Amino acid sequence: MPRSTLYATLVPRPSDAALVAEIREITDEFECCGYPRVGAELRHRGHVVNVKKVRRLMREHQLSADTGRATPRGPRVHDGTIIPGNRHAGADELTLRLNRCYRPYHTALAQLAARRPDTVLVSVHSFTRQLQGRPPRPWHVGVLYAADERLSRPLIARLREEHDLCVGENEPYGGHLPGDAIARHAIAYQRPNVLLEVRNDLIEQTDDQIAWARRLAPILCDAADRAGI
Repeated sequence: MPRSTLYATLVPRPSDAALVAEIREITDEFECCGYPRVGAELRHRGHVVNVKKVRRLMREHQLSADTGRATPRGPRVHDGTIIPGNRHAGADELTLRLNRCYRPYHTALAQLAARRPDTVLVSVHSFTRQLQGRPPRPWHVGVLYAADERLSRPLIARLREEHDLCVGENEPYGGHLPGDAIARHAIAYQRPNVLLEVRNDLIEQTDDQIAWARRLAPILCDAADRAGI
């Protein structure tokens, strides 16, 4: 009997569902954890699994940022500005931030999303009006989406009825990053979703933020009604 056959007989291979569950646990522990690191952790846990399979499962279930060498997409785009607080951040600071912000955020969001079967996930971010050495971005608000267009299409149409707004479609970034909140808490569970980007110079003051919240809330409700969700 070939050694590989004997080894496979003695060490049962986990199902894809079991692997995905463990991969989700690992990526919950480490932000932007790539498939080589996940594969190593799975092997450390005693699983016999090919790294190519780990990569496939992570891509299919949107469980981590792509670790390939393709041109970065989404909010990775930047102008080279160095954030002082990140310049010398090491492993201890990373662990502190994971425990203080990242993990509690995802835990709370998972619990909130699981409270009812018809959850719709809307994530709201802000973007910089102009990056260094680049022309100003014209959009007041951008609507980001990936394959699921149930909410994004009616929302774009509804926002464009506001004639004083310049609305970007997958602008200033394109779609969602694998491993982000939308991927983990919406796409992975087939929940309708959208990501809104509001230009940050429009929400600098508290009054501006309140005004935008009051403006966007009924627009989102209209879009949801049009989508039938």
